[in-house]
Amino acid sequence: MKDKSFAKKSAQNKSKSIVVGLDIGTTKIACFVGVKNEHEKIEIISMGKSKSLGVKKGVVFNMLETIKSIENAIVDTQKNVKEGDLVLKHVIVGIAGQHIRSMQNRGSYTRKNRTDEISKEDIEAFVNDMYGLVMNPGEEIITVIPQEYNVDGELGIKDPIGMAGVRMEANFHIITGQVSNVKNIYNCVQRAGLEIDDVILEPIASADAVLNEEEKEAGIVLVDIGGGTTDVAIFHEGIIRHTAVIPYGGNVITQDIRKGCKILEVYAEKLKVSFGSALAKESNENEVVAIPSLKGQPPKEITVKNLAHIIESRMTEIIHLVKQQIDNSGYADEIIGGIVITGGGSKLKHLTQLFEFHTGMYSRIGYPCEHLANENNKDLMSPMYSTGIGLVLKGFEQGNSMRIVNKEGDEPEPEKRGKFFSSTKGFVVPKGSDNNVCLHCGKVLFSICKIGGPWLQVNLIR
Repeated sequence: MKDKSFAKKSAQNKSKSIVVGLDIGTTKIACFVGVKNEHEKIEIISMGKSKSLGVKKGVVFNMLETIKSIENAIVDTQKNVKEGDLVLKHVIVGIAGQHIRSMQNRGSYTRKNRTDEISKEDIEAFVNDMYGLVMNPGEEIITVIPQEYNVDGELGIKDPIGMAGVRMEANFHIITGQVSNVKNIYNCVQRAGLEIDDVILEPIASADAVLNEEEKEAGIVLVDIGGGTTDVAIFHEGIIRHTAVIPYGGNVITQDIRKGCKILEVYAEKLKVSFGSALAKESNENEVVAIPSLKGQPPKEITVKNLAHIIESRMTEIIHLVKQQIDNSGYADEIIGGIVITGGGSKLKHLTQLFEFHTGMYSRIGYPCEHLANENNKDLMSPMYSTGIGLVLKGFEQGNSMRIVNKEGDEPEPEKRGKFFSSTKGFVVPKGSDNNVCLHCGKVLFSICKIGGPWLQVNLIR
């Protein structure tokens, strides 16, 4: 990272609190380290990433490769702090995947101490009761999110702390996941030498990074398009009302391009990133991309317009699934703010226009700069980093911070907030570990093609 000022201060100020967010995605694993500056703004002081080799659609399918990828991301993060010794032990982990399910539940709680005001401890006890709900076999509650409260018959209370009352009722948004899938993530993180302080649903984390409170109050839909999944979160009156995980993302589009154009997957991904468009009518019929073929064969020529047709077809399917979730939520008529699209898949050209055409709702791209101090850092302000930055923001919001230490120091045990995971002793990631994963996509050369029209300069992907 360009800003190393914090690393210089860390050796002198060991009381500085940090939060580490670990985004375990289908295409990449990214680690972000955040700290509060003197103005109480969050500043990302280091970031590292590696290619995700053992995860598909948010689910771990190869433990060893996932562990190695996490280790590479951690080592990369530590190396990016050029001065000082940044030791990472505790992390906030984002979770997604097609096994994630959400539900609504209403509960009640009678206070034992009826004379004192409602306290934070009362709210925590009420929420903890929800973790005892009976789930389907193989499922476990990951997160419980309170919505409106009812105190002694008074409805629509968002924050009852400080009020007098005996009986509380509330609506809860409950997120569940398959025990085996969630524990696989936990085991990978632990075997990589880390401890999980909390696990947070990825669209909720992304929402913290790209949305402001006014948008959440007005009613808005967040669509996070990742490599393996598309996550949806709907907010209204400042409260999360609906979440869903759609098992399609950018990788499905890449596979469609590979099959439709009959090219290797690596070239299909580069085609999508460099020339992809979600609207075929906005593409030039005469623009052609030349793709290297197998040995001895001439380069394959693909028109940008045909490429856009393939992308538009799949994106239209994903948008219809998003629209279905909006309709099923019951808040379709309450959404004033429209749709905010983020994640790596949001970088497709003309994507907002396609969303607006099929949903009839205003759409924009969400960048993770709403609550950051270093919002002008272009390296960070990419939609693909929304989840990781959101995890850091969520960690500070919930109080899951710890002191930064050098290699000679030690840090106190932070407060454990995750209800799913048992407390286990973590390890310090060794400095200087090998990182053998190449993150570069290769060179881009230039060539000339002619198909039925004027000569055009196009990119030859190689």
